Amino acid sequence: MDLATKIRDVADFPKAGILFKDITTLLKDKDAFKASIDMLAEHYRDTPIDAVVGIESRGFIFGAPLAYALGVGFIPVRKFGKLPAATINQTYMLEYGSATLEIHTDAISPGDRVLIADDLIATAGSAKATAQLIERLGGKVVGMAFLIELTFLNGRSQVPGYDIFSILKY
Repeated sequence: MDLATKIRDVADFPKAGILFKDITTLLKDKDAFKASIDMLAEHYRDTPIDAVVGIESRGFIFGAPLAYALGVGFIPVRKFGKLPAATINQTYMLEYGSATLEIHTDAISPGDRVLIADDLIATAGSAKATAQLIERLGGKVVGMAFLIELTFLNGRSQVPGYDIFSILKY
């Protein structure tokens, strides 16, 4: 299946000059959504993984079914202030300003092998912050899985040394 045909381009969103890759058209197509999860799972099928971490919020859409397909647990990384128990947090830079992600302190045990999942890698700020959270808790990031990679933003260069897998590259 050509998943690229299931992604809608939206010009000038969220601001002028941006060509937004809208995944909602892929998500509503049951066969395309299933194929995307199957492709991500197949890439990591033989990798020892203890948990999949999904980055809020679209990372939950891909991370939870990916964890199910791999037969492991799912851990949410959320925006600051959204988790109810003890957390650690990591701030990262955005184009204009910063954002903070957090994870429960008991979500990962030392030595856990963790796969990070999100819908898209652009500048890799959230992926890098998530990897830092996992590693601060003693986990090992075994890979980063994405539906889309915006190669022109060079996100890979911000997270050297990690296995990065993306299905679609623009």
